[in-house]
Amino acid sequence: MEIWSASSDGFSFVISFESRDGTGFHGRPGYVASWRPVYPSRGAIRIFGSPFKTFNEAEAACDAMLNQLTSED
Repeated sequence: MEIWSASSDGFSFVISFESRDGTGFHGRPGYVASWRPVYPSRGAIRIFGSPFKTFNEAEAACDAMLNQLTSED
């Protein structure tokens, strides 16, 4: 099972690898990125475009989401 997680600016991000077979998470093959506020604890929200073909694409999506969540309007 492959899981990557990080927290920044009050948000938690997780990237997991899903496949149709084997151990771990099952679903469409690829890297699924999600986020949630750290406090208060809530369910995760899947980032648009998941699953991604590569880890780098999923990581870039997390970075873009963090920028959107923390930008001042």
